[in-house]
Amino acid sequence: MGKSSSKKKKDKVILPPQLPPEVDDDDVVVSDEDVEFFRGNEGHARALATLDRKSIDSYVTRVAHHDEDEVERLYEERERRRKAVEALRPKNHDDDDFEVDRVDALPVKTLQGELVYNNAKKARFDDSSNNVESKSEDKVGNSKQTIQKGERKEKSKSKKGDGKLQNVQAQTEASNGKLQSKVLEEVKEELSAEELFEKKKAQLAEIGMSMLEDPESHIRSLNDMLNICNDKDQKVVKLGLMSLLAVFRDIIPSYRIRQLTEKELTVEVSKDVKKMRYYEYTLLRSYKAYLQKLISLEKQPNFSALAVRCMCTLLDTAPHFNFRESILASVARNLSSPDDAVRKMCCETIRSLFVDEGKHRGEATIEAVRLIADHVKLNDCQLHPDSIEVFLSLRFDDDLGKDDREEEKGKPKKNKRRQNQEVPKQLPVSDNKKAKQELISKAREEVDAELRSVSFTLDPKERRRIQKETLSALFETYFRILKHSMSISNSRGKVINVSPDGSHPLLAPCLEGLGKFSHLIDLDFMGELVACLKKLSGYTDHHSGIVHDNTLNVSERLQCCIVAFKVWRSNLEALNVDLQDFFVQLFNLILEYRPDRDRGEVLADALKTLLWEGKQQDMIRAAAFIKRLATFALSFGSAEAMAALITLKHLLQKNSKCRNMLENDSGGGSLSCLVAKYDPEAKDPYLSGALASVLWELSLLQKHYDSSVSSMASNILSMANLNPTQNPVPISNANPLEAYRDLSMERKLSKPANKLLPLNCRKKRRGKEFVALSPAALEGSDCVAGGDELKEKLKNHFAVLRGISENERLRAELNHTLSSINLYKEYKKQKKSRKSKAVKKKVSRA
Repeated sequence: MGKSSSKKKKDKVILPPQLPPEVDDDDVVVSDEDVEFFRGNEGHARALATLDRKSIDSYVTRVAHHDEDEVERLYEERERRRKAVEALRPKNHDDDDFEVDRVDALPVKTLQGELVYNNAKKARFDDSSNNVESKSEDKVGNSKQTIQKGERKEKSKSKKGDGKLQNVQAQTEASNGKLQSKVLEEVKEELSAEELFEKKKAQLAEIGMSMLEDPESHIRSLNDMLNICNDKDQKVVKLGLMSLLAVFRDIIPSYRIRQLTEKELTVEVSKDVKKMRYYEYTLLRSYKAYLQKLISLEKQPNFSALAVRCMCTLLDTAPHFNFRESILASVARNLSSPDDAVRKMCCETIRSLFVDEGKHRGEATIEAVRLIADHVKLNDCQLHPDSIEVFLSLRFDDDLGKDDREEEKGKPKKNKRRQNQEVPKQLPVSDNKKAKQELISKAREEVDAELRSVSFTLDPKERRRIQKETLSALFETYFRILKHSMSISNSRGKVINVSPDGSHPLLAPCLEGLGKFSHLIDLDFMGELVACLKKLSGYTDHHSGIVHDNTLNVSERLQCCIVAFKVWRSNLEALNVDLQDFFVQLFNLILEYRPDRDRGEVLADALKTLLWEGKQQDMIRAAAFIKRLATFALSFGSAEAMAALITLKHLLQKNSKCRNMLENDSGGGSLSCLVAKYDPEAKDPYLSGALASVLWELSLLQKHYDSSVSSMASNILSMANLNPTQNPVPISNANPLEAYRDLSMERKLSKPANKLLPLNCRKKRRGKEFVALSPAALEGSDCVAGGDELKEKLKNHFAVLRGISENERLRAELNHTLSSINLYKEYKKQKKSRKSKAVKKKVSRA
């Protein structure tokens, strides 16, 4: 019996203990002591690195002198027991305990060969009880260790003695624990939000790449991207919108997807056709949902700029695709947005539509013009000027303004007799042949219609029709703005100096557009248009006593005169209108011009259009403009003076009799005219008496601080010594507008950067330099100077200015000379040093 029992004990299989779990390299913390130990024992570490881990594990886990199947069955049974024990273990203990890091603590091996790791209990704070348990140190084998009764009594006594102190410590620890828990929760939320953003970002990138690689196979992924755009995080929504924009820009086809008819849906088709139909249907549905999302986000301030940018990009990339009307309506509505970036973006998109009509065959152009016209009508012409300024990018054919009747007249007429003779020669056609011909013609028309819808090239008749509709909508908008401006002027009465962006902000771009497209205006509206422009320019009939309202500023009234002349010149044969009133208005507006308030470029354009490009002027009117322009050049800056002098010289060349005004002696200004004495404040050029005066202003302009102005004045004065048929040597061939732009650009480039002064210094300077005087005080003052005294003061003033400019020029030349001398000296020194080095080398070699 003893032998059999001993044999059974020997045959009993004892499995080796489980190996400790593997630990990642990132979880292992290496201290400085470990590093020092490794450096001191590198040889031992290398020996450990050469060990075969797999062979050691297999040797440790082996069971000698036993069947492998039996051993494997025992392993499975042990694993099953372990899982059952874990399932029966209460969860509260797991929540209260936390496992110590297996790297930092060694396990305890039981008699059954299992490895038990140490666990430490969490500290709890009970608000209801006054006594709080103190933190216990980690213990190994708490179930097996016992505490004596005396030690327990001593511990309870010490707890009762120090109860109050422990209560205070417990309260502070509880508050600190709550704060730490709140901070940890916030940090976890931030980390989770960042991780979620990175996850969705990677998801969007993956979906977008798959869509770009094979859009037909992954067309359903558009729904996933749209779902991501409904996220609560604004960054994720913006990223999703931009990702969808990139995908749609790439996969949108070059044709417009049309809806299938009921007849087409009933017809059986192949798999490829079904796949293509499903692809187009899904694409169109997702594109519609994307646009609806953009339109809804456009009203939110955080997403408005991004939504408008996406819509502008889609409209610029694919203006031929579906739902173009919705995008155009949103872009046209934002043309007058208060946000400058959004407004400029929309304006550039509309301009690109007008210029590149090959993408949409001109259909988007007429839609955009009509939408802008409706927008102007809805807002009562109170929009930003940029919303109308985009019309200047429109392009029309030159022969669009001609009537169809003129074209029909140009065609050769057929002889009616021959037509009547040809009719009876035709053979009678049977009903079957007529039916066949009708079917053939109908089929051809359908094929032609499908080809026209697919191709981007327009039929000439269709193109002409679209351009006519666009032009009618354009002029309807322009005439509505003019009518609105006139109604405001009538309601305001005799109010003067209205701000340009106040009651009529669209008038300036409207007048500019009328001037550009004046050759396309219908002749039936010419007379009414000129009368309207005459009224808006503020013309006053002094003979009849009719006073028109003057509610526009000087620049806008000058633009009215420019537009009237452009309309008249583009229709010389058909329009019979007297433009004398516009010359009178220009004569008066020259005196009302102020450089700090009005636009000098518009004045230069008016001088170019009315006086430079016009036909030969009447002598009395030309003399009046010559005298007024000379006075004007003496009063304002170099750019305005140059434009006035070029116009003055042109008038003197065209009217040689007016050169008598250049003579400053007793013979000057001796021509006979209606008025014997010159009136500088005359309202009518025919009543100014300019032929009785001389151009003494040119002698002062010869000493102008600007060399170009002084040289032009000298060139004009040299005309007094020439014959009437001769002209002086031309200095500049530019017109007044080009001269003004050149000089204004030079003035901007040469103007030094002003340094910002503190506020106190500005107030002091303003108090010293600027003194506000009332008109009554100026009239009552005794500061009237004589002509000779005034002439002498102006002469000294211009001489000083001329000396300053000459001094600056000489200083610049001196600095240039000194720099060149210094460079030459430096060059000499370098040359001498090279020679000395070369001599030393030769001596050393020798």
